[in-house]
Amino acid sequence: MEGENHKTKAVNLLRSRICDPKFIFNDSHSPDTNYSKLKFMISTSVTEACNNSILLLGPRGSGKNAVLELVIQDLFQQYPDSISVIRLNGLLHCDDIAAFKEIARQLCMEHQLLFSKAASFDDNSQFMVAMLKECGLAHKTVIFVLDEFDLFAQGKQRLLYSLLDAMQSITSQAVVVGISCRLDSDQLLEKRVRSRFSHRKLLFKPPSMEDSQRLLMNVLTLPIDSSFPHDYVLQFNGKVQNIIQDGRFKETLSKYLNVDSTVKHLLRFLFCAVSHMDLQTGFLSQENFEIAFSSIQRQPKLECIKNCSILELYILVCMKRLEVKEQSSYNFNSVMKEYKSIHDSFQTSDYYARNVCLRAFEHLLYRELICFTDNRGHSLSVEFRPVKLLISSAELHQGLGAFHSCPAILQKLMDREG
Repeated sequence: MEGENHKTKAVNLLRSRICDPKFIFNDSHSPDTNYSKLKFMISTSVTEACNNSILLLGPRGSGKNAVLELVIQDLFQQYPDSISVIRLNGLLHCDDIAAFKEIARQLCMEHQLLFSKAASFDDNSQFMVAMLKECGLAHKTVIFVLDEFDLFAQGKQRLLYSLLDAMQSITSQAVVVGISCRLDSDQLLEKRVRSRFSHRKLLFKPPSMEDSQRLLMNVLTLPIDSSFPHDYVLQFNGKVQNIIQDGRFKETLSKYLNVDSTVKHLLRFLFCAVSHMDLQTGFLSQENFEIAFSSIQRQPKLECIKNCSILELYILVCMKRLEVKEQSSYNFNSVMKEYKSIHDSFQTSDYYARNVCLRAFEHLLYRELICFTDNRGHSLSVEFRPVKLLISSAELHQGLGAFHSCPAILQKLMDREG
């Protein structure tokens, strides 16, 4: 029973590590990490009472928000009475009126003041400037987190201008942290806004193959000085090291990183592999990672194509041919004409009656491999309503290749169109 307990405990430990941003991103020992750089920039603003503006740039899932939240948590512990955080999102507050109202609401909540919903744009703008001055006099830094920063750079940019202009005052004390997946976000700023911006940027790059291997090794290695049996830890860590250095594993990992190399996606892959660990042996295996890869890479559309009938495959190929011919709008009748032309050209043996084809067509609609182009025309019968494909040419080609009984003519047609 005790042996089973430490195996289960090992799985739980690995899962908790994968789900803990502090374990993944908090590397305070190295000054070159984005965590260390960002913490230094913001903490300097707090301790030296200076204003600052920073952009966190990188693809979605690269850890921008996670690192910022870790830094804010650490600063709250160090300076509990010297920090106030205002959060805005460009998807919700890109309108200047809504943004100033939200800033006023959060400032009122933070300082236990009465918030007025009826306050005008100018009232909220003046209130923000006055509060920044008051916070500066009280040696309290206001951190403005602007998620989806590029959306705030649309239109007249009154929010950004007012915010950065207020920070020019020696009495204010604030930090603006913009987060965006657009690397050219600072180029979107107007001249008057850009001149007030600090132009400090941190780039969050997807990890390289070597970085990914180091991350996997760090997450999957069990601590030696722990409650786990010493022999089990040595054996477990040895197996993990052998897996990561194995050529077959590197090939699997490389395929996965080619799809999406962000930290978020990599952790999802890792969590799936750990969840498939055999609790009887208590060790990770190469198969766990291959199962994780195949399960995450599941493509429902491809699986649907594999289960199609030959007639349904003909209909899909006919629709693809119509799209290649740039026929902007087509329906079941158009598909039937294309189907007949293929039969006449190649004298295929797979030719079905119109009513059979219509049932196959309706089945494709039900399985959502095709759909109607709009919701209009409900009064029309199915064969007259315009339709479109919901699968790409590559998916159809791949699906035909995985279909064991696929007629050779369909492969030739797709190769010709591809």
